[in-house]
Amino acid sequence: MAGANLIFGAGMIESGVTIDYGQLVLDNEIARMVKHVLGGIPVSDDTLLVDDIARVGSFGDFLSLQSTYDHMREQSQPRIIDRRAREDWQADGSLDAHTRALAQAREILEGHRPEPLPDEIVREIGAIVAAADAELAGK
Repeated sequence: MAGANLIFGAGMIESGVTIDYGQLVLDNEIARMVKHVLGGIPVSDDTLLVDDIARVGSFGDFLSLQSTYDHMREQSQPRIIDRRAREDWQADGSLDAHTRALAQAREILEGHRPEPLPDEIVREIGAIVAAADAELAGK
């Protein structure tokens, strides 16, 4: 968050000896949340809501305010990390984050169909591989 432009080790466990697809999905979620934070926190009259804070007071109910509803989606929206109340989580099967992540990884592996590369790119990659093969064969 201090200017880094590379995230390394996604999905790695055991010091990188093993790749865990569930961990990869979790790490992707964390990276998405970090990216959201790096987008900055808007500070304006609209986002500070000073008038609402003064009106409601320290121990009032902010959840019922229209301003809370208007801004509730500005928080990062995790897909794996479960922010529900414990009772709701338990009623829905008590699945931990890793179990949920593994399920998503399986869905991706079984159903994802990447778009094919354009022919020009395929030819360029082929030329790079052929050049590398020729260089290695000459050594």
